Amino acid sequence: MTTQSPAPSPTGSAVGRRPHLLLGLVGAGIQLSRTPAMHEAEGAAQGFLALYRLIDLDVLGLGVEALPELLTAAERMGFAGLNITYPCKQAVIPHLDELSDAARALGAVNTVVFRDGKRIGHNTDAPGWAEGFRRLLPDVPMQRVVQIGTGGAGAAVAHAALELGTGTLTLFDQDKARAEALAASLCERFGAGRAVAGTDLNAAVGTTDGLINATPMGTAKHPGMPLPATLLRPEMWVSDVVYFPLETELLRTARALGCRVAHGGGMAVYQAVEAFRHFTGRSPDAARMTETFLSFDR
Repeated sequence: MTTQSPAPSPTGSAVGRRPHLLLGLVGAGIQLSRTPAMHEAEGAAQGFLALYRLIDLDVLGLGVEALPELLTAAERMGFAGLNITYPCKQAVIPHLDELSDAARALGAVNTVVFRDGKRIGHNTDAPGWAEGFRRLLPDVPMQRVVQIGTGGAGAAVAHAALELGTGTLTLFDQDKARAEALAASLCERFGAGRAVAGTDLNAAVGTTDGLINATPMGTAKHPGMPLPATLLRPEMWVSDVVYFPLETELLRTARALGCRVAHGGGMAVYQAVEAFRHFTGRSPDAARMTETFLSFDR
């Protein structure tokens, strides 16, 4: 288990006497992210200035190979921490000093705290998705669930889905080896047969209770759906991790068929709630952060 010193407290600076904390998000195609607004508004409500900056690989013309340089630059500029998103959640791990138990188990990091000269990786995606799912899709059947996408977010969601009681989770990914590796890891933790790498998407979706999209498909950068619309059935539920836009093509199509659906907003809010706690050592107001998140759709 990782031993950690207290989280950094907001400090004063040349911008005035008001305490402040410098934070950021590293990822590709993140200009529509609502995470900065949530952290900045919650900081203001708690009496300090949270300055949250986007470090967009697409805008900078960089790839994941730039992560070491970006991490070093953030440390030198006094960042208290960074959120990490697609496509960097797994690639960032070799550049960190410590991992929380959750990040180690998931093999993915979405929150990095700079503390006492060390880079400490956390993962708040799993509890974030689980909380959003419980609120938006209570009491749905979960004996058979299909998940598309097994990257950084996918690994977290898969763990959360099994912890919520999924009987068998069938995983699909363009990288079949990655799906197989995640299935094997999940079976080691949750028991033999709890997760399998799928081979026939049509057949799996035809008998599933629910579908989880854990790919970037549906975002502004990656429009479209992760599977043909003809595979959806009214009796299925559908959960999407994408939250910008909140209403993806997948959810819009599924809802029109009569499916119960859960957007990615729940995961976005509750992963931010836990990340704020790691960054500041303070307890955030989840309802207030939800209010900020939803204000974008008014």
